[in-house]
Amino acid sequence: MSRPEVREQQTVEQEKTVLVGVELPRRPWISADPLDELRGLAVSAGATVVGELTQRRQEIQHGTYIGKGKVDELAQLVEATDADVVIFDNELTPAQTRNLETATHVKVIDRSELILDIFASRARTTAARLQVELAQLEYSLPRLKQMWTHLSRYKGGIGLRGPGETQLEEDRRLVTHRIQELKKKLHDVESRKEREVRSRSEEHTVSLVGYTNAGKSSLMNALTDGGAYVEDKLFSTLETRTRQWKIKDWGKVLLSDTVGFIRYLPHHLVASFKATLEEARQARLLLHVVDASNPFVVEHIKAVNQVLEELDCLQKPTILVLNKIDKLADPLEAEQRVAHAIERRPDRVVSISVHRKQGLDHLAEAVISILSEDLFDLHLDIHSSNGKALAYLAAHGEVYHQETQGEKILIDCRLPKVLAPRLESMGIRLPKPVSTNPAYSE
Repeated sequence: MSRPEVREQQTVEQEKTVLVGVELPRRPWISADPLDELRGLAVSAGATVVGELTQRRQEIQHGTYIGKGKVDELAQLVEATDADVVIFDNELTPAQTRNLETATHVKVIDRSELILDIFASRARTTAARLQVELAQLEYSLPRLKQMWTHLSRYKGGIGLRGPGETQLEEDRRLVTHRIQELKKKLHDVESRKEREVRSRSEEHTVSLVGYTNAGKSSLMNALTDGGAYVEDKLFSTLETRTRQWKIKDWGKVLLSDTVGFIRYLPHHLVASFKATLEEARQARLLLHVVDASNPFVVEHIKAVNQVLEELDCLQKPTILVLNKIDKLADPLEAEQRVAHAIERRPDRVVSISVHRKQGLDHLAEAVISILSEDLFDLHLDIHSSNGKALAYLAAHGEVYHQETQGEKILIDCRLPKVLAPRLESMGIRLPKPVSTNPAYSE
């Protein structure tokens, strides 16, 4: 039996849309332009915004979210602009969606559906498609009932159920089965990703995180010549990319770019994209990139921190990277303002401009400083026949002095602490560290 299309394709590409936003006490607007972000999302999805409507309420209207007068105003706006779709910045219940569609005679979707639609259009890899489909099905499952309301006049008695009720249960079974199937496939994807990331445990791993469109991919290209896709749209990339960043006079770092975050990111997406975000979960250091020129930079930082907390990454060593300082009159003032406004203090704050290649050396120094805290200096006595250990040190450590004495090779080097067990497995007895390093507590 083929899997049903649970909901019609929700794409808003090339459609004329009216945006609606509602301010509530528990969800206040953060700017004088409350629909700014929703407008950006709609444009990223390919829609043309032809009208906007906002309302302040103490509580939502149970049946339509907005008040009756605003529903009438919305219907008139849709008719006047010949709109194809209405997009709410708030999350709607199935009943509210149905009632609003009845009143406006056009498709109505909410913020979560819009974000899911964008993710679906951006998904390129098999893993990303699986993750998006799972998120869409989990979002759709409790909303299946609205598909069969046109059959509500059929009532099933004992031994005879109406066709709508029968089909609804059948669809629920099929969707539930597909969700279980996708979760199993994604579990295999996550397991492979975890093994892949763990295989880099001997490397210096750094992950870029941040609000969508903050400049993470541009920064990655500037540091690694990685060729990451860059576009001035929200969620322009979904797949994680990892490239080598060669820091002059220090060594190499594996730098990963992750999917951007956003306020009120649907929980289903966060859960589904755990495999994609595994790079951030396992990284030794996070570079939290923000658009310092955005007037709501503090709110963006808080939104990212909420997702990092959900991923159990909030306590990782973090450098806050204030990008786009070329657009600021006083970058130092912005740096101080941001550092004092956020609740969770980063380990470092560095101001840069990727566009002007400004501050990248300072960023590299900050990365070296934090990653070096996990290094210790060793004086090793290795037999010349132990080529495996010598090659391993050359590849993973910093050898700054080496001399041969008969069959022995004396080496002074700097090595990440996590690699000590690997050297010991090669028959190297590790002496006490030459330098005292707080990170080395054994």
